[in-house]
Amino acid sequence: MHPLLQKLFELYPRLFGARFLPLKLGVFEDLVAAHPEALPAADLKVALGLHTRSTRYIEAVASGLPRHDLQGKPVEPVAPEHVHHAILELYKRRSAKAPEQARQRAVAQLAAAIESSGLGREGYRERFTSHDDNVHSMLEEALSIVAQRAARREALQNAFQASGKTVAEFAEMYGLDPREAKRLLA
Repeated sequence: MHPLLQKLFELYPRLFGARFLPLKLGVFEDLVAAHPEALPAADLKVALGLHTRSTRYIEAVASGLPRHDLQGKPVEPVAPEHVHHAILELYKRRSAKAPEQARQRAVAQLAAAIESSGLGREGYRERFTSHDDNVHSMLEEALSIVAQRAARREALQNAFQASGKTVAEFAEMYGLDPREAKRLLA
């Protein structure tokens, strides 16, 4: 482990501790300005490179958590491109050990990324088309999952509107958890 990573953990345990968080863009400059003697720029660049290429950091980015400042406060969303590429990097790292599990997890993460991106299915497809057949196949599978979820939500909303029931009554009628029904019908 790079010695500055230990120093960063001591200074910012919420960012560099047991649970990694995506760092805001420009955090390098913020750290150099806040600790010019304790964090020499050349060493800090190496340490941050190691940190941001670690699997734990890439998992934080792939999860869609927002970027955080030095105080540990969320400041901005992670760009859809960064989430997408983090998911694919995790897939590459995991597929050597358990290819099918890695693929299933990547598809599920891609589906979540599509839904939270704000791009919609077609916008996401246009932006992230890949010439790699395997990646393209995973993306199409994730887009299909998103379409199925959207169709299910629409069907439930239509059935709810036609039922004349309360959310609780509707949830019981369809065997849904009332909180889940409320979320799906929102």
